[in-house]
Amino acid sequence: MVVLLGLMAALYWSNRHPKSAETAEASSDAPPKILTLKEDDIAKIDLKRKDAGEIALAKNAGKWQIDAPQRLAADQTTVSTMLSSLSSLNSQRLVEEKATDLSPYGLAAPPFEADITEKDNKTQKLLLGDNTPTGNAVYAKLEGDPRVFTVSSYEKNSIDKSLNDLRDKRLITASQDKISKVELITRKQDIEFGRNKDEWQIIKPKPLRADGTQVEDLVRNLTDAKMELGTSDDPKKIAAAFASAAPVATAKVTDESGTQELQVRKNKEDYYAKSSIVDGVYKVPSTVGTGLDKNLDDFRNKKLFDFGFNEPNKIEIDDGSKKYFMTHGGDDWWNGSSQKLDAGSAQDVVDKVRDLSAAKFVDSGFTQPSIELTVTASDGKRVEKVLLAKSGDNYIAKRDGEPSLYQIDGKTVSDLEKAAENLKPAAPANPTKLPK
Repeated sequence: MVVLLGLMAALYWSNRHPKSAETAEASSDAPPKILTLKEDDIAKIDLKRKDAGEIALAKNAGKWQIDAPQRLAADQTTVSTMLSSLSSLNSQRLVEEKATDLSPYGLAAPPFEADITEKDNKTQKLLLGDNTPTGNAVYAKLEGDPRVFTVSSYEKNSIDKSLNDLRDKRLITASQDKISKVELITRKQDIEFGRNKDEWQIIKPKPLRADGTQVEDLVRNLTDAKMELGTSDDPKKIAAAFASAAPVATAKVTDESGTQELQVRKNKEDYYAKSSIVDGVYKVPSTVGTGLDKNLDDFRNKKLFDFGFNEPNKIEIDDGSKKYFMTHGGDDWWNGSSQKLDAGSAQDVVDKVRDLSAAKFVDSGFTQPSIELTVTASDGKRVEKVLLAKSGDNYIAKRDGEPSLYQIDGKTVSDLEKAAENLKPAAPANPTKLPK
């Protein structure tokens, strides 16, 4: 009876605590962590390789910089990724609890070592040895810890970085959204752009409307410009290639911190750049050079109207003896007789006016205007007037108050005239049928 009661008690206990036992078993099988550190506490990292010099990184005023083998700006994103791996480094498995001979693992004289120093000057040394037989992991250990682990090749690659990997490769460090002025000096001319809030304008060689998208592409091309670094590059040969190359452009960008300059030259099919914020001359992608090799007309606004994709409030078309008037109220368009217009035909006119764009810019040819277009937008705050004069098969357009002349394809104007002629009142609403 006593034995039976004892067996029943044991069965009861095992049924009540199965999860705890399973959790303990799973925990004992889980691969141990190699490093557990707080990223914010890491103040210095030294990377040592057998086949290369030591790379020393230190945090200064919240930003990482390279102190050795020479003082360089560091790529903050790359360093942050490396810190993330080092601060919480997991092993794949524990290979040996108390290793006495490290030679089989390549850890007796490890090819790579990372020394991580925290704010309290406590340093931990991570050693990475040979690849495992499968090739998807490497042997690893901490100095002073007898255990040998394996870590994934992915983790190893996120830690084992070269000087070229870690340095900041940007040639312009100004933030794109903070740049207020850009000057582009090419073989063709000197162009200057100024930003007023979110709108770009051409300042030099004379005040002109700018195509904001094109200017933003120019700014993006400059802020994305990065040096191409190869392990076999000879700085002296690159400097010589730059010295004998043909100038493509010099760009100057200004933000609240000052002005930065980038010179770009072309030697045969290769592009080279020299920046005012970093020493040396560097090879750059061809897109940097082609993005700067532009002329004034590439940056001019070819659209006749600036209301863009916003819905205008009013459109007036004076086409000689034909006059059209459209005003927008609520969700509908109305004509001058307060008739509701057919939505499709009205939208066609709006689209045709919006799409009026110069095929090219001209210096003459504007004579007696035959068509006058007036668009009111932004709740009456923006009124734009354009005059069109016939010139052969095309038209020459002039915006009111501006000297610039735009050549417009004749078919584009003809399509607008047809759309205006096709304006029609909206179909009457179907009357509600009362039940019999």
